[in-house]
Amino acid sequence: MSRSLRVHVDSIPRVKAGLRRNGYARQKDLAEELGIALSTLSNYLNGRPVDSVNFTEISGCLGLDWQAISPEHNAEEIADFLSASILTEPDAIADAFIYVERPPIERVCYEALLHPSTLLRIKAPRLMGKTSLVLHLLRQVAKQGYRTIHLNFHLANQTDFRSLSAFLQWFCASVTQQLQMPNRLAEYWDEEFSTNKVSCTEYFEKYLLSVAPQPLVLSLDEVDRLFSYPEIAADFLSLLRAWYEKTRTLRVWQQLRLMIVYATEVYIPLNLHESPFNVGQLIELSEFTPQQIASLAQHYELDWTETQTQQLMAIVGGHPEWVVKALRSLKTQEIPFDQLLETAATESGIYSGELRHLWRMVHQRIELLEAVKVVMQATQPVRLSTDLSYQLHSLGLIQLHGNLAISRCALCRQYFCDRFGEGL
Repeated sequence: MSRSLRVHVDSIPRVKAGLRRNGYARQKDLAEELGIALSTLSNYLNGRPVDSVNFTEISGCLGLDWQAISPEHNAEEIADFLSASILTEPDAIADAFIYVERPPIERVCYEALLHPSTLLRIKAPRLMGKTSLVLHLLRQVAKQGYRTIHLNFHLANQTDFRSLSAFLQWFCASVTQQLQMPNRLAEYWDEEFSTNKVSCTEYFEKYLLSVAPQPLVLSLDEVDRLFSYPEIAADFLSLLRAWYEKTRTLRVWQQLRLMIVYATEVYIPLNLHESPFNVGQLIELSEFTPQQIASLAQHYELDWTETQTQQLMAIVGGHPEWVVKALRSLKTQEIPFDQLLETAATESGIYSGELRHLWRMVHQRIELLEAVKVVMQATQPVRLSTDLSYQLHSLGLIQLHGNLAISRCALCRQYFCDRFGEGL
């Protein structure tokens, strides 16, 4: 099996547009954040082959489904890569990714998906492993013969949000494509004598759900993107709620199992009885525990001690992405552990790219920047407005204790305080 993947030529414009959409003014900024060569990123953006590990990491940073933007003839390689690189067994050896289970979350989600009338709401700040959990669950239910869809809303073009009709047709077409079924939207869409929500519902009920007896697990990732389009979001989210209600009474709709994946709270006003965010089951991802970090270190075959676990957590807490990056750097780059800790919050440390990206994100809005400054320089938890609290929490910069905010970890506090000290 080849260990390289490339962006399909049709997806190149979308991939390039993802740079600015995710706060990267220059290609160099993303390359530095990921710790890869600028030439590697350039190859990715222009549809040339890159290593599969780099391919998936770049796609993740740009909010893209790396399977969806690969050429169709890579499908077999992608399937092999998934089965070989995302692990659940404690004695398996990973060459790319290691999935760390966080019991009882996986069991709770899996058991829920095996039953009709399921709606899982998976919520956590960015880089907490939401997508990894979803892909893990989809693989498990696929073994039971279920049909599975993982749809990332960042794959939609800007024009797909120009109207509810355009968005719902993109949504239906995307699901149809992933199911490898013929597109029959023209047969079901009736904008003259019906509504867009009714047409969308008819398409699912009479075509997508009825064509096969197997349950369909539909995972909607990066739902947060909808919140920038309040009118479309309100209609689409109320549609999901209506579908969930149908799963409780109608046999054909009991084949549908929903997962909604998001990072932040819902700012748009929704009627209590039309919101999908107050029904189903909420799953909030936790940080890694000391035991999980120690187990992960064993996967990387590191000579690891309990003291090192404590020292690493004193800097980054149990942040999944940052813990994995530390352990991977210790293994692949052979960075001394003391040096990793000493330089962690500096421009020469392994987290410099991620920290610069967070700085750029908050620097774009003066109210976010001022809120971060208050939190990072405070000696006690502080109260912020609801809007600012949830935005900073979704970025992974703060933790919330009730209505009070504190810095997510020492790494963020040290880096941001140093930047504020520079007068930037």
